[in-house]
Amino acid sequence: MASALEALKGAGVAVGTPEWLAPGIACDLPFEGTAVAPRLPDVDAVVLAAEGRRKKLLVADMESTMIHNEMLDELADFLGLREKIAGITARAMNGEIDFAGALEERVGLLKGLPVGRLDEAATRIRYMPGGATLVATMKKHGAFCALVSGGFTYFTAMVRKTLGFDLDAANVLEHDGSSLAGTVGRPILGKEAKLATLQRLAGERGLGVADAVTVGDGANDLPMLKAAGLGVAFHAKPAVAAEVQARIDHGDLTALLYLQGYRRSDFEERKDP
Repeated sequence: MASALEALKGAGVAVGTPEWLAPGIACDLPFEGTAVAPRLPDVDAVVLAAEGRRKKLLVADMESTMIHNEMLDELADFLGLREKIAGITARAMNGEIDFAGALEERVGLLKGLPVGRLDEAATRIRYMPGGATLVATMKKHGAFCALVSGGFTYFTAMVRKTLGFDLDAANVLEHDGSSLAGTVGRPILGKEAKLATLQRLAGERGLGVADAVTVGDGANDLPMLKAAGLGVAFHAKPAVAAEVQARIDHGDLTALLYLQGYRRSDFEERKDP
């Protein structure tokens, strides 16, 4: 906090009294003027406008954001294809290749996988710390929370229920009841669909996208991260983090609450699943 204070004063801005939102964890440094976020070792520093900080809509990516896993990689593991499919996933999330094409290519490699393996893959889901508290706290204070993923409805439905999201949207893995067809239902939910979902959910609630906070880690999240009033690159791929003003590289998902000015005493605490 002292280093951040010094950096702001060095930028020539008028700094107010520091206010701890959670002792030793999160601190607000109010200031008037223009400054960039100082670079601090092992600390997330974000510059935000004080007005309108608390958002009324949360739209969150799922894989590598609300959960640690990439579920396609987990399914590929059953076929001995994890390394091959994970490589395609990484390139797609870095924006090096087209998301829809990469999704179809990876799903095609899963053709013939028994449907029962989906349940087995679900047992591997590891939830990101702070996610349950993030959703519960925003809902407590009147926000609508949506899980929007380029992954699959089979898994988003589980994560939505576990974390308490109001809605989930994702792609459909097609199968004949016994094995995967190796195809994805149309239309494919990619970056433009994520943005469109953000805009639709805001409009349905009489809100603007400025009233929303979005969070994600991959290239297919960029349009919704850039459009929202507060877009957060969470432990994101370097190419993504470089394009988003608010980036969290060290903290857990409760960082999104501190960015909105919530105090720890405002939290609706939930144990991580």
